[in-house]
Amino acid sequence: MSAQKASPEKIDLVLGLGGRLGEKPSVELIGTAFTEELNAQRGLFSGMDLADIAYVIQLTETGVVPEKDGAELLAALLELRAVGNEFVSDPALGDLYTNREDWLSDKTAAAGWLSVGRARRESATTAFQIVIRRELLNLSASLCALGGALADKAEAHRDTVMPDYTYLQAAQPTTFGHYLLSFAFPILRDLERIQAMYSRVNKCPSGCGSANGSVVVKDRDRLAILMGFDGIVDHARDAMWQTDLPIEALSVVVACLVNLDRLAEDLMVFSSVEFGVITLADAHARSSKIMPQKKNPFALSYIRGLANRAIGVQASLAAAGRTPSGQMDNRMFAYGDTPNMISLNEGAARLMAAVVKGLSIDSSRAEALCEENFSIASDLAEMVVREAELDYRTAHRLVGWLSRDVFQKQRRVSDITSKDLDRAAEETIGKSLGIDPKILQTALDPRQAIANRDGPGGAAPEPLAAMINSIREGVGEFEAWYQMSRKRDAKSEIGLLEIAESIARRA
Repeated sequence: MSAQKASPEKIDLVLGLGGRLGEKPSVELIGTAFTEELNAQRGLFSGMDLADIAYVIQLTETGVVPEKDGAELLAALLELRAVGNEFVSDPALGDLYTNREDWLSDKTAAAGWLSVGRARRESATTAFQIVIRRELLNLSASLCALGGALADKAEAHRDTVMPDYTYLQAAQPTTFGHYLLSFAFPILRDLERIQAMYSRVNKCPSGCGSANGSVVVKDRDRLAILMGFDGIVDHARDAMWQTDLPIEALSVVVACLVNLDRLAEDLMVFSSVEFGVITLADAHARSSKIMPQKKNPFALSYIRGLANRAIGVQASLAAAGRTPSGQMDNRMFAYGDTPNMISLNEGAARLMAAVVKGLSIDSSRAEALCEENFSIASDLAEMVVREAELDYRTAHRLVGWLSRDVFQKQRRVSDITSKDLDRAAEETIGKSLGIDPKILQTALDPRQAIANRDGPGGAAPEPLAAMINSIREGVGEFEAWYQMSRKRDAKSEIGLLEIAESIARRA
């Protein structure tokens, strides 16, 4: 929608010059506030189509707008809808609504009925909620795909042993499959948040007049039904000036992207030469222009940067809402920033799903890290508690001394013997333990440590399989929800357009 210049006469008409205002907008105002406002609203065009069509239908059905004028105006609105992305706007005319009104005025004198009983803000706010609910469903689809990809990769690597990490230090033995699922469950929570957010967005603000109700619209439920909303926003002023919905929408985006960022950050580390555990598909990397050996994980860096950006946008929308109520600050930038960030989040989820599907893991290297980093230490300490009847703090100190000795001498953990354990005991508690070597070797086996964690949520095969199934079932439920919602919205839109076409044919 590139800019074109409107004639002075048209500007006078749609800006209402000769009424309260006697002077045209300044060059400075057009070049700054008008341009920014218009840019923020460009993505609302398709939603505004539906909002305006539904409003004119309702007024025509109730006789507020004469039938002939209503038919002409609906015919023009349907023609405008067909223009779509080819619509050319002019910042000198102000916001998107006024640009559309100007276009309609060229088609029919009935365009003068478009604003009866409502502010331009009503059309924009209704369009905003139509667009947001659509973007939320798109985001749901991408998150479901990512959840499925994580479940599939987790199942493929349910037996791939690796150390888990805290503080980027080896912690305890786990499997790559168990590790990956720790990012899948937050996705289910993200989907729950989106579903709840959708239920609040899918309330119709239309028919509210300016803020205290409409004189001409008596049946707001009819407007809601025409546009496929679940109901109406109860309070007219609240409907027009809500600030919490954009903030909540961005909070959902931030929670989702922070989860994706945490996985991205880990994979960046694991794919480094120093770790050498993960290999990203070349398709998700970018080469260096100066250093030939480099394979930069650009897809992961992008997700990290987007998470940072989302946090900033959420803070800016919260700040914009923190004003006396009923200020344009509350809405101007939210119209663009909110759907844009949801859309970017949707793309990031699709990208991460592709990354997960395309990555590979060096299972030998991953398991060797358990050996190198003594990740079995806590299991060894727990064995000492059982076999030597020591309290855990004492066993912790004993195994800590042993781990320091192993690291300093650069020994293999699997080579630790009962004599080594006794020497550690003598140094820390003044006596040997005499633990059976077979019991010791079992305690030093990372695979056995994993098998022992067979309670709910554990890394052992049985609970891991149950969690994979849980993710798939959860994803399936949300897939059914967003597909049903999409079909319902599409059906409502088709019905709305059919009514508009039926009336327009009377013109």
